[in-house]
Amino acid sequence: MCGIAGWVSYDSDLSQRQEVVDAMTETMSCRGPDDRGTWVRRNVALGHRRLAIIDLPGGRQPMSLRTPNGEISMVYSGEAYNFTELREELTKLGHTWETDSDTEVVLHGYLQWGDQVVDHLNGMYAFAIWDERDQKLVMIRDRMGIKPFYYYPTRDGVLFGSEPKAILANPLARKAVDTDGLRELLGFTKRPGWSLWKGMSEVEPGTIVTVSKDGIRTRTYWKLDAKQHTDDQETTVERVRELMTDIVNRQLVADVPRCVLLSGGLDSSAVTGLAAARLAEQGEQLRTFSVDFFGQEENFKPDEMRDTADSPFIRDVAKLVGSAHQDVVLNPAELSDPAVRRAVLTARDIPAGLGDMDTSLYLLFKAIRGESTVALSGESADEVFGGYRWFHDEATVNADTFPWLAFRNGLMSQREALLRPDVAATLNLEDYVADQYRTAVAQVEHLDGESEREARMRTICNLHLSRFVRMLLDRKDRASMAVGLEVRVPFCDHRLVEYVYNTPWSLKTFDGREKSLLRHATKHVLPDSVRDRVKSPYPSTQDPGYAAALQQQVKEVLAERDNPVFQLVNRDWLTSVSEVDPATMESAQRTGLDRALDLYHWFDLYSPELVLD
Repeated sequence: MCGIAGWVSYDSDLSQRQEVVDAMTETMSCRGPDDRGTWVRRNVALGHRRLAIIDLPGGRQPMSLRTPNGEISMVYSGEAYNFTELREELTKLGHTWETDSDTEVVLHGYLQWGDQVVDHLNGMYAFAIWDERDQKLVMIRDRMGIKPFYYYPTRDGVLFGSEPKAILANPLARKAVDTDGLRELLGFTKRPGWSLWKGMSEVEPGTIVTVSKDGIRTRTYWKLDAKQHTDDQETTVERVRELMTDIVNRQLVADVPRCVLLSGGLDSSAVTGLAAARLAEQGEQLRTFSVDFFGQEENFKPDEMRDTADSPFIRDVAKLVGSAHQDVVLNPAELSDPAVRRAVLTARDIPAGLGDMDTSLYLLFKAIRGESTVALSGESADEVFGGYRWFHDEATVNADTFPWLAFRNGLMSQREALLRPDVAATLNLEDYVADQYRTAVAQVEHLDGESEREARMRTICNLHLSRFVRMLLDRKDRASMAVGLEVRVPFCDHRLVEYVYNTPWSLKTFDGREKSLLRHATKHVLPDSVRDRVKSPYPSTQDPGYAAALQQQVKEVLAERDNPVFQLVNRDWLTSVSEVDPATMESAQRTGLDRALDLYHWFDLYSPELVLD
């Protein structure tokens, strides 16, 4: 797991621009605290920061191979979980090895198969290869978009990086944000290829971007296809069990300490149970970590998203599997600390406005990093198996918009409330979201003869896997890599995603509950309490002290009459919410305060140029 950056310029001599390449690479230092390296030639420069996971001494990058017709050099971020099998296959084809790293296996795979190496990979990855034989750059991103990857076309080439900050460190990149960038920031539709920064794009998941003297072209090598599911219920459950066991076993491979993120929900508990069983076979005890808030269990109140506190379920799982468990307990002062907020904004490059759900995740990962370098997560199971509450709410399912927007909650509602009226009118979020919804639905492939109900639920599942999950994966990656922690996501293995996606909705809910397949496939490693638990999302503090701290900070912002944040934020709205009783504040109002403070610090950190139509 690492950070990559680079620059291709066909009309310049980049060997004279080493200081710029170094600056781009150093922005990725948090992603790779263990080592750094650059590879510079006349028309190309590659930079790498390394977090050593496999073959600690041998996996240094950039990594190169010499061929009779020119050098091939690569910078790589991620893990290929099937690199052992690929290494054996390539050995039989005549390849020899200098390291034990998966990086070298991927590079040799490209030498053997070209960009079709992607068809052989199982893992999470974002990598760039300069192929001197054809004077081209090949950028490849994993199927689900687990690892971030951005690029910025220039007059004579391209800039690229794991994160926007690497690209923005180059003087050719303009720190501008336009109307479309802001629409998506507030719209929460995850438009494919979107970057907040004007002129910058994501390498889309499952996509190859090739840069040559002739320009930039893209090729999609993987997408969600509709296929007939022929397995019966028992066979389907067994197949999910086999896949989950194999996936977790593969993702436990590392030469550094490992752990599991345990929330007490079905998803993380299933991964915990399977991981504990695997490590027990090897004579090891699993370590588990969770996040909680001071007084949350004792004072918990059911809300619009959560029926129960996590702590009792976490204890049940840890006791059953015998893990060495640690709770990371946070207070309102830690969650609202401006320094932590700025660290999260620096990690994410965007003012996401998720408040304590972002800061607590960052602080959890920071605490884990003191004990472990690799963590397995239950992220994405709800998108794969249909676990969110809105999957099971008929009004939401049938709404003519994205389900996570139709299911009203404090995080998604009143997204325009904090904006100046003229800015809100310019953005016109309602039309933007409607247009994105129509575009997304039109791209969903269906089977002939599919019932109306099954077709609708396939659409709902597709929207989550092609849009919603990408927001969460980006959040997870940025927060974890900001502290040098690699978080792996078993539920994003493309074999599992493809299989479950094509399982009929009636099978996904065969016991009348959400995530029936996962529950029954992993019941042998779960306590009864977790098997019966209703879906509960990532926790959020209920302490009014957090809202009070936000109000105090907002009052300080309001005192700065000419702060650039007020180019976007409605001063009157912010003033009124800063006076609301914290104990009775609505969740949407608290979210508005978080968004305003994110924007305030983002303007200070990035000094963006706003280009509004």
